[in-house]
Amino acid sequence: MRLGVLDVGSNTVHLLVVDAHRGAHPIPMTSEKTMLRLAEQLDDKGMLTKAGADQLVRAVAGAKASAKRSGCDDLMAFATSAVREAGNSAEVLDRVRGETGVDLQVLSGEDEARYTFLAVRRWYGWSAGKLLCLDIGGGSLELAVGRDENPDMAFSVPLGAGRLTRTRFKKDPPRRSEVRETTDWLAEQMAPVARKLKRAGEPDRVVATSKTFRTLARLTGAAPSSAGPRARRVLTDAGLRQLIAFISRMSAGDLAELEGVSTSRAHQLLAGALVAEATMRALSLTQLEICPWALREGVILRRLDHTDGTDQSDTGRTGQTGARWS
Repeated sequence: MRLGVLDVGSNTVHLLVVDAHRGAHPIPMTSEKTMLRLAEQLDDKGMLTKAGADQLVRAVAGAKASAKRSGCDDLMAFATSAVREAGNSAEVLDRVRGETGVDLQVLSGEDEARYTFLAVRRWYGWSAGKLLCLDIGGGSLELAVGRDENPDMAFSVPLGAGRLTRTRFKKDPPRRSEVRETTDWLAEQMAPVARKLKRAGEPDRVVATSKTFRTLARLTGAAPSSAGPRARRVLTDAGLRQLIAFISRMSAGDLAELEGVSTSRAHQLLAGALVAEATMRALSLTQLEICPWALREGVILRRLDHTDGTDQSDTGRTGQTGARWS
């Protein structure tokens, strides 16, 4: 079965096409990204602007056409924090559906954490024991912990790298006082989350996913993407502190020159690093492993769990949060 998953995030619209069937490892076939920065296209009333909605419709239509050319049997499309938090999200979703025929399902923050946790569990297997999974996105930070495929606890907090860049930093590079104040503020925000997670007990393995953590690990010496997804990659607290001291003095333009840093995300790298450091400090973590699978793979895996091998049109039921495949 060839599946397409369309992820409308705070920064990008990302189409991933895989060949997969139940019980098998999904094989990536194609991947396409369109940079929209939807979270930056909310007006002062929290509404997605007409220009932002126009771009979203075009991006979704383009992704649907690409999925069709790739021979996808099904296209699963979802949106995360930027669309979820827009005051006019219902109208935007209706427009996307009406003009493209694509029914974008809005995931809750907890949904994001749970799907990502499922992907991490399947990647590492049962031998990993109790997993703690962290994921920094553009709009939010997701955390989940548990021994099974469904986490015992799953949280989403509005501490995304893009959100903090917009709300905490006024200069490029940020003033030292802004960095210091943001560090102190993050410690306050993470304290209650850490208390809840620590009640779940000590994890056997701590794992981080997605672009922000991958970039931070690469900048502190982890293997490049050319080494393949199975190369072991870690991020240490000591390496992260040293990196923050280095990048906090650099402009977005200079950061974009660093290996592994994309031009479109360079401006929010420091904020992502500060969120990562605050999370590791609050949870008393000295090291994280980087998992190549994350939210999109979790959505694919859950979809396959609801496939009996013959009915390729079944996309699963609609959950309480509006997400299919659950």
